[in-house]
Amino acid sequence: MAKFVPVDLFDLVIFGGGGDLSLRKLLPALYHRDHDGQLPPSSRIIATGRSEMTREAYLEEVEAALRKHLDDHEFTEAQWETFAERLHYVRSDALDASSWGDLNALLEGFDDRTRVFYLATSPSLFGSIASGLNSNGLISKDVRIVLEKPVGKDHASAREINDQVGEFFPEDVIYRIDHYLGKETVQNLLALRFANSLFEPLWNRGNVDHVQITVAEDLGVGQRIEFYDQVGTLRDMVQNHLMQLLCLVAMEPPANRDHDAVRDEKMKVLRALKPIDAASVRSHSVRGQYQSGAIGGEPVKGYLEELGNDDSTTETFVALKVEIDNWRWSGVPFYLRSGKRLKSKYSEIVVEFQQVPHSIFPESSYHVAPNRLVLRLQPDEGVNLTLMSKEPGPGGFDLRPVSLNLSFEETFGVRYPDAYERLLMEVIRGNPALFMRRDEVEAAWQWIDSIIAGWDVASQPVEEYPGGTWGPTAASLLLDRDGRTWGKLD
Repeated sequence: MAKFVPVDLFDLVIFGGGGDLSLRKLLPALYHRDHDGQLPPSSRIIATGRSEMTREAYLEEVEAALRKHLDDHEFTEAQWETFAERLHYVRSDALDASSWGDLNALLEGFDDRTRVFYLATSPSLFGSIASGLNSNGLISKDVRIVLEKPVGKDHASAREINDQVGEFFPEDVIYRIDHYLGKETVQNLLALRFANSLFEPLWNRGNVDHVQITVAEDLGVGQRIEFYDQVGTLRDMVQNHLMQLLCLVAMEPPANRDHDAVRDEKMKVLRALKPIDAASVRSHSVRGQYQSGAIGGEPVKGYLEELGNDDSTTETFVALKVEIDNWRWSGVPFYLRSGKRLKSKYSEIVVEFQQVPHSIFPESSYHVAPNRLVLRLQPDEGVNLTLMSKEPGPGGFDLRPVSLNLSFEETFGVRYPDAYERLLMEVIRGNPALFMRRDEVEAAWQWIDSIIAGWDVASQPVEEYPGGTWGPTAASLLLDRDGRTWGKLD
């Protein structure tokens, strides 16, 4: 397995350090990296927020969160004591930089180490925080600033936020995070395509029938419901997570692994996307909203019941048929879907290859299924290749699909860092390859804006679907019209 290489000495300041993202994802990720010896002993993690809280009270909150979100064998008293030594809490108001006196005092005299500002706040605060860091003289020589997704709610707001942050921070120290880019399978996609002679010659319209990208969640909106009702699944999931996966699957081979070489190729994909506008939005998109239902035998409420508002038309499910107008992919559809309160939680990329050009096995007796390459992002990260094989035995000649299965955990026998662990270490190292460049974010928003405008002009309805199913019937029809089916409908 790859060795865990310690990072340089750092101070990590988390704005929104008492929020859900910090307690559920960021701090458990840092705890793991500390446990594996990647964090230098005197590096510090400084949480800041609007709440008046002592350091001791904050430590109690973090300890409770770690016990909740880590497995029992992962949390130990000894490791907690070591990790707790790093943690600090100061109160600050993101909109009032004059209230940052305690933060200034903690950082004073520590300019000789890497300084990371992680903005785990509403995107509307990014510009104010960047300005406050500048006015307080906190932008040190070796600095990074991390922006959580989504950066804006449309193209115009994304440009405004990028302008505001870019006024004080150069582009090469701005890290726009999308945690899907840190997943092991996503990273392995580059190795699969560009380190094996088997796949790249097949990775084109001459051999690929279609591609599916699914990010399914069995949970509802939960505590994010007020925020979610303002954005919906298209903005919250498709604009960032699914668009980035699409780019990595479809991009041309970069000249090398340099971060700008990879991001240049992703930009070419975004520029080649065929717009989904008012003329095509009904045939190329589905909007859905979950109703009451059951998951695992347990009843679940509908979205409107959770929201307490019968008038909301915010989508909790989106399915798209995406077309890329370039030589490699012309005529190959990419089907994207993401939703809440679906049957199970899983994410995967399916590359379905074309049927054999001529079958020697009569269709009346044999079903020759097309080969499928499945990259599983969650819950069990790995790669699966489906091939047709003869069933063993002397009784006759029967065919059935079999899988060549690579589970990273089973194959390598270790726990690999999750996405946030990897991405946080890459920020500290100053490696922007796994993060989004400004032009990527804005190009993705431009394409998404055309869909939103198309929905409005075409009065695209929001289809209802029971919680615990795979979404609206219209999502299945999106593929059925093309003679295809979604990869996982069990």
